[in-house]
Amino acid sequence: MKTPSFARHTVRLCSSLLLGGLLLTSSASHADALQDIQKNGVLRVGVFQDYPPFGSIGPDMKPHGYDIDMAELLGKALKVKVDLVAITGDNRMAFLADHKVDVLLSVGQTPERAKVIDFTDAYAPYYLAVFGPTALKVKNAGDLAGKTISVARGTLEDLSVSKVAPSSATIKRFDDPNGAISAFLSSQVQLMVVGNDVGATIIARQPAIKPEQKFSLFSSPDHVGLNKNEGPLKEKINLAIAKAKKDGSLNAISQKWLRTPLPATL
Repeated sequence: MKTPSFARHTVRLCSSLLLGGLLLTSSASHADALQDIQKNGVLRVGVFQDYPPFGSIGPDMKPHGYDIDMAELLGKALKVKVDLVAITGDNRMAFLADHKVDVLLSVGQTPERAKVIDFTDAYAPYYLAVFGPTALKVKNAGDLAGKTISVARGTLEDLSVSKVAPSSATIKRFDDPNGAISAFLSSQVQLMVVGNDVGATIIARQPAIKPEQKFSLFSSPDHVGLNKNEGPLKEKINLAIAKAKKDGSLNAISQKWLRTPLPATL
């Protein structure tokens, strides 16, 4: 199975190669993005299409996922049509700098990125969490005592759980995320640490195991990314996000795709 968590961490949390060079080519004097969007009647949204449950191609050959629903929510708020633009971790910053897209979804906020792009308020939770079968009672790090836990060696998952796990916990490290997940699914370990996106996919696809999220570790929420100096567009999107949080729209999207309520702290 695909394991988007490892790839997403590479894209989201490591320093973006050539990020500054790519985005410094973007002109701050570019015409107001919100005016362009409203004039053209189209919001171009850069989305991943290979990272379920945030974005993937469904059986009907159409994109589905949290970010797809979020894009439609933004389109309604701006009263324009939505043009979903497939992006990758390698090209998405260049697409934004070159104005091939108006906004990007699933962008983790880092100090490096904040120097060259702007961020709206967070719209989706993204974090690492401990997952295990419903029957196994684990509510916090202390409950990991005596338990076996699988992780991909050297990843943020590994570092995060190693910091909090009691000395009596056994952390089994695998060469890649596939190995860590397979160990959990085959009952070689009792628990695993993965991103909430991977966890939600496993919960949906492995009902016989009855997996559930136990507690969260490292958190890096998703923001809408946009070019610098686009104040009106940022304000409009922030208003849409605030409204969606208040009326329950974002919570419904979270329940649908992540199988967990939107965190109160988001």
